[in-house]
Amino acid sequence: MSKLNQLNPSLSQARPFAAMSRVNPHAAGVDLGAHEIMVCVPGDQSTQLVRSFGNYTADLQAIAAWLKAHHIETVAMESTGIYWIPLFETLEAEGFRCHLISARSLRRIPGRKSDVLDCQWIQTLHSYGLLESSFRPEADLVALRTLLRHRAQLLEHRAPHVLHMQKALLQMNVQLSQVLSDVTGQTGQTIIRAIVAGERDPHKLAALRNYRCHKDEDEIAKALTGTWREEHLFVLKQSLEMYGPVSI
Repeated sequence: MSKLNQLNPSLSQARPFAAMSRVNPHAAGVDLGAHEIMVCVPGDQSTQLVRSFGNYTADLQAIAAWLKAHHIETVAMESTGIYWIPLFETLEAEGFRCHLISARSLRRIPGRKSDVLDCQWIQTLHSYGLLESSFRPEADLVALRTLLRHRAQLLEHRAPHVLHMQKALLQMNVQLSQVLSDVTGQTGQTIIRAIVAGERDPHKLAALRNYRCHKDEDEIAKALTGTWREEHLFVLKQSLEMYGPVSI
């Protein structure tokens, strides 16, 4: 009791306090693993129902049916690797409000008992509104982001093959990089593909230059006079195949 209340007890007030109530009474908690998915839903009175599922598509559909049978409206799951993506998208398509929870968000809340499963703890916290959902964009943006990331990875993986092509050309003393700023451009790729196809005449190769190329045919022809050793041609061919036939 504060000093003010000790001097004048009449200043003390009795204030009503309601216990914590469930914000999401129809909530489920999910713990995802590489081979098993544990799902928890509220049971009768103060109990919880826990069920184990596999991770096949049929199992994901069974999870959605089981959640519907228990009148679940919202589902919280921990963002574990990429295991959550198929289930998240399946449940979202079935009309459930899905919340992706970071591990950091779960660690912020102490008090979990050792005999309580992860899915039970997630369900409990989610039902009381104590979990902060991670941002996830709309489905169209998710698809676009996936494609952009894949494109970036493809471009990154192509870079070593460009270096291998340049190395094979230099080992044959084909100085293509001296007359072209980019061997992956239209002129460079046309010439390299002609070399792999069997063309060795430097003037015929130089004639393949794009009209916008700054170097003339004579200078390019000098750069394309090489030793044409078979082992380096083999490396050039394989590197070109790994680089891919079409620019991304």
